[in-house]
Amino acid sequence: MLRHMKLLALYRPDSEHSRAVETFIRDFRYQHEELADRLEVLNIDSREGVAMASLYDVMEHPALVVIGDDGSFVKEWTGASLPLMAEVSGYFYNGF
Repeated sequence: MLRHMKLLALYRPDSEHSRAVETFIRDFRYQHEELADRLEVLNIDSREGVAMASLYDVMEHPALVVIGDDGSFVKEWTGASLPLMAEVSGYFYNGF
């Protein structure tokens, strides 16, 4: 059973990490189609990106943030070393 969570991807599209993040996002959507609508991708320099980074205290990018259905912070990965997709998707399923 899927938990009601959201994955927020914050990154700078014109950075050295953009290709890795965009590949992760594309592959995540492909491998986890049932979660695709729960993935929100934001430019960290946009108004909304800055607001989300501030709200969840994101100090480094790229960042992947798992957010609970009530907007609460659950888990964050930051920096160039992106997590495994299985690690991220595990937060959306019972039993993790």
